[in-house]
Amino acid sequence: MESTQLRVAHAVTSDGVLDNAVVTMQRGRIVALESAPSGGADQLPLWAVPGFVDTHSHGAVGVSYGDPDPAANQRAIDYHRRQGSTTIFASTVTEPIEKLERQLTVLRKLVEADELAGIHLEGPFLAEEKKGAHDAALLRDPDPESMERLIAAGGPALKMITLAVERRGSEAAVRRFTEAGVKVAFGHSNAYEALTRESLDWGVCIATHLFSAMNPIHHREPGPVPVLLTDERCMVELICDGIHHAPVIARMSIDAAGVDRVGMVTDAMSATGKGDGRYILGELEVEVVDGTARLVTADGTPGAIAGSTLTMAKAFKFLVEEVGCTIEEAAIMTSTTPARWHGLEDVGQLEAGRWADICLVDHGGYLRRVIRRGESIV
Repeated sequence: MESTQLRVAHAVTSDGVLDNAVVTMQRGRIVALESAPSGGADQLPLWAVPGFVDTHSHGAVGVSYGDPDPAANQRAIDYHRRQGSTTIFASTVTEPIEKLERQLTVLRKLVEADELAGIHLEGPFLAEEKKGAHDAALLRDPDPESMERLIAAGGPALKMITLAVERRGSEAAVRRFTEAGVKVAFGHSNAYEALTRESLDWGVCIATHLFSAMNPIHHREPGPVPVLLTDERCMVELICDGIHHAPVIARMSIDAAGVDRVGMVTDAMSATGKGDGRYILGELEVEVVDGTARLVTADGTPGAIAGSTLTMAKAFKFLVEEVGCTIEEAAIMTSTTPARWHGLEDVGQLEAGRWADICLVDHGGYLRRVIRRGESIV
């Protein structure tokens, strides 16, 4: 099979920024990455960065991941791919265990077909006090039977679960999920500093959407955030949409944890790519106004933020334009760090032997082209 070449002004590689870069691809993989003696007429005035890795996404184009129709799930996957997410975890929300089992069965087949890289369960073992857009009536303690049913249904496709570490049985749950190869994330939790630190000893290693659905920082009651930002055992998720937190908060978090422990996620729900209107998230009704998703409440007041309508392409641009990150820093946080933290060895870096999953962005961080497995998809 013949190889193809991509020539760009700059490439963010595993060894740093390579100028006048030539990426040689064959059978969907990168086989060589080198600097050309000169730019050449066919050189694109763009940056090549690793394809984005989104490990927390609930759907798009009117589809929630876990829909019984595999083709519907594929439409959501394809939308996010066109926005640069060449690697995706499908996230579910709190549901009855039997419904989660059915969703896991559908999504597991898509993982086995290499359409998804994994599944993330956000719930049902969450705190009522920090439920966010989860149905409080379905929240529960992580009992052994429920855990084993979810582990069995997800198999090796189940990569992550978010839980509230203060729920009864949480230590045993963290240890069991970790033993089964599932990363456990701190999230939707009412825990404070001491228990947060203790949960990292149990095996918690990720913070689900830092700041959201957890206790805030207070100078006399620090809460979980300082622990999660400063402990080397933990990667923190950020949703850089300008809604979940201000740019200065993202900058502070990146400065505190470093780009090697900050992973961008979208937390995108079914309205992503669809527009304003009313949608269903799990068992709850959500209204999207001006791109912001909130629960519909009985009295008409604004409800809790219910995910986002963000894409990784927009998150990358936000990092560059609003947070002040370099292209290299943004590339690490949108791809390299989440891939490494989740053990995804074939993606996350532009390097010989890995999949030729590449996003081409301009100097302002705007996505111009997407390549997945060596083929242009947009």
